[in-house]
Amino acid sequence: MRTLQELLDLRFGDIGVVPELLAGNEAIRRLAGRGVVRRFKPEPLPAAVLDTLAAVALSSPSKSDLQQRDILIIEDASIRARINSLLKDQDWISGCPHLLVFLGNNRRQRQLHAWRGHAFANDHLDAFFNTTVDAAIALEAFVAAAEAAGLGCCPISVIRNHAEEVSGLLGLPDYVFPVAGLGVGIPATPAFVSARLPLGLTVHRDRYTDATDEKVRAYDKRRNGIFPYRAQRNVARFGEAKEYGWSEEKARHYAVPEREDFGAYVKRRGFSLE
Repeated sequence: MRTLQELLDLRFGDIGVVPELLAGNEAIRRLAGRGVVRRFKPEPLPAAVLDTLAAVALSSPSKSDLQQRDILIIEDASIRARINSLLKDQDWISGCPHLLVFLGNNRRQRQLHAWRGHAFANDHLDAFFNTTVDAAIALEAFVAAAEAAGLGCCPISVIRNHAEEVSGLLGLPDYVFPVAGLGVGIPATPAFVSARLPLGLTVHRDRYTDATDEKVRAYDKRRNGIFPYRAQRNVARFGEAKEYGWSEEKARHYAVPEREDFGAYVKRRGFSLE
């Protein structure tokens, strides 16, 4: 079993000495070693397990205690089958025993204003932003709790590629929208641990420090030494790169339009993005 020091060095490169205060903490060691799971055993979890994990997730911080996040557990086989078909490019999803959808919910806040007779005076971008952040915090809390229980998880952002149809399938009213899906189950394979950018690029003190191509290329090389990409993305369009690392993969990923209609969808949900 790897120590916290070993896990963080593997993930980020040499991070220096982990302080004794943290080095022996099992919860922190487990978080440092977490990884994504996309292959699951077929047996389902008891409903009470998902409900309890949802309760733990919803114990997470919420902006101003507004509680603008909900968790929708899909149990209806026909709904699940349709979502599986929408997300068929992610072939692992159909084999996942449980699919949850984490929702941003600004509707309830607006209902409070109507019920209590107060104007809703914050109908602007921040209403959407706060709601999204609340849902994302709950998603991360659910993942942490599930992995602490020995389960595997994988978030599913591609569900937003089909936000309109998913909203119809799930009966989502105005001001409620899918932030991400989450596959949950008993792992059939070990979790995949991704190497991350070095802390020197992502942890700042006092002032922001920009990345450099040189440092990102060094990360590409280190990451490829641990687990190189099996294939290059969209070779028909971009060709074969002599050096193919994380930076080339992500540049190719977002060189192709994706979810261009999501802003229009959010506005149809009722949000003002001004």
